[in-house]
Amino acid sequence: MAVLNKDLLKSTGALVSTALVEKEITWVSGGAENTATVYVRPLSYASAVSGVRSKDHVAARIASCICDENGVPVFTEADITGDADPERGCLCESLTVALLAAIGEASGLHEKKAS
Repeated sequence: MAVLNKDLLKSTGALVSTALVEKEITWVSGGAENTATVYVRPLSYASAVSGVRSKDHVAARIASCICDENGVPVFTEADITGDADPERGCLCESLTVALLAAIGEASGLHEKKAS
């Protein structure tokens, strides 16, 4: 059994890079399939803290991880929940699921364990 230290964290990939991961997503809205490129900041301590501090953990996760190519967040939590503009409304379910899947993939949550 290894002793937990910075070298172990680095060698096991437990320290998250700030590099953005480019992902292509597809979702359905208005009866049409849509495709776009998103830039994902992998899940980290910072995204976990933003989720804990938020009243809406899902909106916080999306807002903290989905960025433009320069690392600037695309959404605020209020954009996602519809609170920013009630006339515009919240993100549709299909886009929400696609964004969460991209975050999971960029963060390695879908990686299979080595057998």
